[in-house]
Amino acid sequence: MLPRPTPFRLRQKSLVRAIVLTLGAFVVSLRLAGFPYIQTLHGTHWQIAVLVVALWGMAETARCMSHKFNLYQAGILILLSTDLMILMLIGVLVAYP
Repeated sequence: MLPRPTPFRLRQKSLVRAIVLTLGAFVVSLRLAGFPYIQTLHGTHWQIAVLVVALWGMAETARCMSHKFNLYQAGILILLSTDLMILMLIGVLVAYP
């Protein structure tokens, strides 16, 4: 039996899973809002489910934090700030009429 890669083990920390969840949620949110056509941008209720997936991705990123500060921690903090920006953009698209 072959071992499963780390992104598929939900009990273990995985930065790859966090990045894929957050960026995937952002791309899906843009497509749900009708992104390529700026004139027809609209918010849908399905974007709330996408917002939950983005929150899950941010929680996965936060799980990768450790107690000792080093350059890896600095990268995690940058990723957390980008996750927050993605959450805000999805929130704006949800509220868009």
